[in-house]
Amino acid sequence: MRVQEIDVTARSRADADSVYRLLASGATWPTWSGLGSFELERADAAGEEGVGAIRIFRTWPFTTREEIVEAVPGRRFSYRLLSGMAIDDYRADVDLTPDGEGTLIRWHSTFTAKRPWMGGFYRRFLGYFIKGCARGLAKAAATDEPARGQR
Repeated sequence: MRVQEIDVTARSRADADSVYRLLASGATWPTWSGLGSFELERADAAGEEGVGAIRIFRTWPFTTREEIVEAVPGRRFSYRLLSGMAIDDYRADVDLTPDGEGTLIRWHSTFTAKRPWMGGFYRRFLGYFIKGCARGLAKAAATDEPARGQR
């Protein structure tokens, strides 16, 4: 099976710690990612959403289960898909790099399709979705404070 790859970048006016806070909190994902709902199935050893935590996201027609596999505050957030799509070995690494007065977000994913003819479909579908996630994350992090002009 051929490994499929998706590589998306976006830039946020927010600092890397602000971007990371949104990534690390599954409850925020439905507000900026296009996902429908979030549920924490299993917390990490500290009772948080760190390495080992399992998160469930539901958006018709998918219910995905993802495990956090790397969490470096302000730098990297990585997860792997446990179930919910006809793909294997899905892993996403979201790297955050300070960039001037903001943060460069690089969302890099790899996977193999369970059926070879599905690889291109999932690459396009997930590529479109991940591009929206990266842009939504960038925007949400930059506006994660009280709306300007509304105090």
